[in-house]
Order: sequence, then C-alpha cells, then structure tokens
Amino acid sequence: MTKGTFLAALSGMAILGLMAWSGHRAAHANSDGASVSAAAKPMPKPAQTDASKAPPASNTTAAAPAPTAASDIPADAVMLNPLDHRGPVTHLPLPRFVSLKGSKGNARRGPSLSHRIDWVFTHPGMPLKVTAEFGHWRRVEDRDGQGGWIHYTLISGVRHVVITQDMASLHARPDEKAEVVAKAQTGAIARLDSCNRTWCEIDADGAQGWLPKTEIWGVDDNEPGDE
Repeated sequence: MTKGTFLAALSGMAILGLMAWSGHRAAHANSDGASVSAAAKPMPKPAQTDASKAPPASNTTAAAPAPTAASDIPADAVMLNPLDHRGPVTHLPLPRFVSLKGSKGNARRGPSLSHRIDWVFTHPGMPLKVTAEFGHWRRVEDRDGQGGWIHYTLISGVRHVVITQDMASLHARPDEKAEVVAKAQTGAIARLDSCNRTWCEIDADGAQGWLPKTEIWGVDDNEPGDE
C-alpha cells in the first residue's frame, strides 16, 4: 500500500513529498508486527473498509460501537484528566507523543489481545499521542483521532512529527528571515531533533531545517524545549 516518499531537487531546494497514508481500518484481526524501518515516510488518506465484517474475538462479548466508548476502558486506566497528568504505569506525562516503532501496529478496542482490531497503523515513525495506560497497553491516536489500544512494544520514544502545512519552508535557523533550505509537503513524516518555545528542527531524508510548531503535529505548543 505504501509507495514511499521522494526527495527531489528543485531549483537547488530539497522537496520532501508524500505518496501514501499511514493506516487503515481493520477488516479482520491481524497479528502484531514490530519491524523497524527508516523515518520520513508519507501519510495519505486511509482506505476505509467495513469494520462490521470483522469477526469478534472468541469468548468475548460484542464491543461497543466506538473504540473510545467508556465501557471499553478498564476502570483503573487513566484518561486525560486536568487534575492528574501522569500515567499510572509509567508515571510519564499524559498526554504525550511517541512514534510507531515498526511497519505495522494493531490498535485494538480494548487493552488485550482478545479485543478486536479497529485500526492498523502501517507507517514506521508515525507520530502518535498516548492518552491512557493500562498494564502493557497504551491508548494512542493519530492526528485525525484514529487509534485504539496498542501494545507498548510497538511504540518508541524516538520522536517524529508530521507536516501539516503544504509546502512548509524549512529554515537554516529558527527565524522566518533565515534562508529556506528545503520544502516539505503536507503529510510528510520527519524525525524531531529539537525545539525551542515556538520552533522545531526536523530531519528527513537528509533534509534538515527549522519550522514553526504550528506547521507540524507531534509536539505540544506548551511542551518544554531548549532555549
């Protein structure tokens, strides 16, 4: 499904493009995968399939219509709470950003292998937001809010971002007046190098530069950064 990205020279300027999407709704249960591959891959629109045809897991009752239904979440799992921003398992901040470690990650309706798969992430390095924890499972979502419960071994703390601004300019320094060294198309994935309060430095297929936080997804506006 994934066709890959391209990095082309155009008038001496690198263009980081995209030609594929990051995941698709599961039509049936699939085994978990965790093979590692390079970052800076694209994210086109997912092909939707009829999830109602998916056979439910054996010895389980029918799942709620929505993956985020309250009945699917264990009582001791902690969702976003303005009074408690730490996960009960890792004690790390909630929400927080991670990335898909391998080329495939099954997002399930609940935190166990017995729950059916609602979404399959298929893009290495894809940024994901962790919103809850339960045992070895993390509740994650992509920039469109798609997701579910994924095993912690399928995600990585190595940070990536996705470009949200079409033909975003990558600057040599965190300054709008600085030289533009590359352009990035909407949906391109890049590794996150560092950030200050308003800018982030990214690296993708050899193209490296700074752009405003407002032009990427995968980092919070109020997330601490280097001064």
